[in-house]
Parts: sequence; C-alpha cells; structure tokens
Amino acid sequence: MVNRWARHPRCVALARAELRKLLARWGLAIVTDDAVLVLSELLTNAVRHAGVSPGREIETRFSKEPRGVRIEVHDAAESWPQPRMPDDCGGRGLAVVAELADCWGTEVRDGGIGKAVWAVVAVPGGGEA
Repeated sequence: MVNRWARHPRCVALARAELRKLLARWGLAIVTDDAVLVLSELLTNAVRHAGVSPGREIETRFSKEPRGVRIEVHDAAESWPQPRMPDDCGGRGLAVVAELADCWGTEVRDGGIGKAVWAVVAVPGGGEA
C-alpha cells in the first residue's frame, strides 16, 4: 500500500491509523505496536529533517513480508539519516527503530532523487505471518 503525505506533523498520526487498519486486515495484529512505533520514528524523521520544500510530499509504503511487514518512508532529501547520541531534545529515533525492527536500512529512492528508509518488523519468534 502506498500513501503520499504533506510534510506536516499531523501526517504521522494519519499514517499510523492507515498502518493499523492494514495490519489488522493482513492478520498481523501481533506486530502492530512495534510497527506503528517504527513508522512513527521514520516518518517523524522525514517530516523534521528531510529539509525539502514544504510543498513536497513524503511517501509511505507498507508491504506484507513472509514474517511480518516492511515499512518504507520515501522523501526527496539527499541527506541520509545518521544515528546520534540521545539528548534532552531527541536523538532516540533510529535507536528505537534498530531495537524494534528485525532489520532496517536506507537506499536510493526510485528515480534517483532522495532516499527511502525502510524497516521490517517481524512476528515474534520468527514464525510465518
């Protein structure tokens, strides 16, 4: 499933709601809490740090994997996310993603402009979804 969002903080809650509905439909309710938190962190990072013009959209893609769900957040910014030391103002997002996701990474966006940050949240115990 693909959605496009305005680069605005309210898109995070809207995207979480979409992911919850999709996971329920796919029978993946068991990963909902972790998947929604991972999405929140990735999408919030794009909204805050993508550094693209306010009119540019951010895209989310959700796909069912054999063991869970793949979450992708696409933006047009050239800068890639960098883990940083947490402080009072933040810096915990990618650490949270690394803790909750089975795997995650960054790749060049389709068309070569910007990036996609992705994470796979797997069913606990490694079972099939």
